[in-house]
Amino acid sequence: MITEAAVLVETTSVEAAGRGDKGLSARYAAALYELAFEQTALDRVVEEMAALGRLLRDRDGLAWLVRDRPVESAKAAPALNAALEAQGFSKLVRNFVNVAVLNRRLRDLPALVDGFAAYVAGRRGEVVATITSAHPLSDLQRAQLRARLTETGYGNVRLIETIDPALLGGLTLKIGAKLFDTSLKSRLERITYALKGAA
Repeated sequence: MITEAAVLVETTSVEAAGRGDKGLSARYAAALYELAFEQTALDRVVEEMAALGRLLRDRDGLAWLVRDRPVESAKAAPALNAALEAQGFSKLVRNFVNVAVLNRRLRDLPALVDGFAAYVAGRRGEVVATITSAHPLSDLQRAQLRARLTETGYGNVRLIETIDPALLGGLTLKIGAKLFDTSLKSRLERITYALKGAA
């Protein structure tokens, strides 16, 4: 199955480029999407890739594996496969991760997962909004954010939420190439910069 996915990654690069998507994550995303669609497992794979993204960002999850130090592919692949299998991930998602690891893309795995989410959203006519906040959003905050995005013309929005305690408060919102930063950290940085300029 790994070789099938690896071959599909190469063959779908032209198709992904034809839709205006670029780069490594688009090739991997297109390959996984096509395999999941062929196996009528698309909805399950989309859910599992979202769960994988949360695991990769969670400090108690797999974040250490992709950030802290380089890990050899020969050691990382079996360990990662066993961890994902224990979490109940399907063989298709596990094989996707194995292909990425064997192609020395372990550090790129979070970007590949985000690329898949963006690819799926594009295929479904959604706009992807990445929200990074210091604390998890409440349901009310999430609903207010969706309403505000709808008011500004982003009707069908898919929210990808991440937590970064370094922001101290507030949030950052990225939609396409636009970045809106209302975090306390950036406000303090602007004040510090202004004070340095005044001195």
